[in-house]
Amino acid sequence: MKKEILKFLALAVIVAVLPAVFKGGYLMNVLVFVGIHSMLAVALNLLLGYAGQISLGQAGFFGMGAYLSGILTTTYGINPWLGMIIAAAAVGFIAFLIGFPVLKLKGHYLAMATLGLGIIMYIVFNEAVSYTGGPSGLSGIPNLSVQGYLFDNDVKNYYLIWGATLLIILLSLNLVHSRIGRALRSIHDSEVAARVMGVNARLLKVQVFTLSACISALAGSFYAHTMGFIAPASFGFNFSVELVTMVIIGGLASIYGSLLGAVLLTLLPELLRAFQDYDIIVYGLLLIVMTMFMPGGLVQGIPALFSSVRRLLPGGSANNA
Repeated sequence: MKKEILKFLALAVIVAVLPAVFKGGYLMNVLVFVGIHSMLAVALNLLLGYAGQISLGQAGFFGMGAYLSGILTTTYGINPWLGMIIAAAAVGFIAFLIGFPVLKLKGHYLAMATLGLGIIMYIVFNEAVSYTGGPSGLSGIPNLSVQGYLFDNDVKNYYLIWGATLLIILLSLNLVHSRIGRALRSIHDSEVAARVMGVNARLLKVQVFTLSACISALAGSFYAHTMGFIAPASFGFNFSVELVTMVIIGGLASIYGSLLGAVLLTLLPELLRAFQDYDIIVYGLLLIVMTMFMPGGLVQGIPALFSSVRRLLPGGSANNA
């Protein structure tokens, strides 16, 4: 547990000093997106990595949180913070209701069901023009503020988003190291064995599905109030697949793996701009190579890589053998 505390404190220090290193600019805006994607990746990893339940509809919950919060504040004049709470609660309630029938399914059947949910939500975002603005999007969403302090630039939004991200990471770490976390891992390994040991697998799967949806909705609300504009294109099937990729590349059943995956797959397209028309090819090749040589994800692959390098250096164990 002491090691986990040190890891979290190190992460918090890195997050705190990054704005001083980059001194604002475009990269700060990218780091805001890294924080939002990290929330989403952590939420999905709780469901996929720990409970073993695949979901291809996370972008739908992300969009529901963004649209509900945006509509409540722009159309009905509700305080943005209250709108975020209402949006998260509404999305959690919907997830809880649909979780019971959907989570009876397993494997690719569950994947198809959650894919269907995501597609339905995407269609609603496009067709409910009077509320969502349809394909043209919803604009005029106000920035968040605290006692008159307005989060209206990239540096302020960075600290706001990453403060929320760190809080979600901390709560998730506490969850996965608790009795509930052990029960989730037992369901992942063998649901039958978990039931035999007295775990209410069905209810627990619905609960983690609901929690994952709530966190995704909160991330959506932060996205809406940070950007000031949302459109259905941001919440499509492709983004759900990208979130699954973040979790797998970062490392299943690892909160810090979710963070690494979100950082890599958010920054990688920016770093590959130098390749111009070939950037998508290089992007795909890198993902293939990482999947082949780091099957456990970055969270396992990076330490293994450093260990291999140390063995090759003078004085390493390979040379001493």
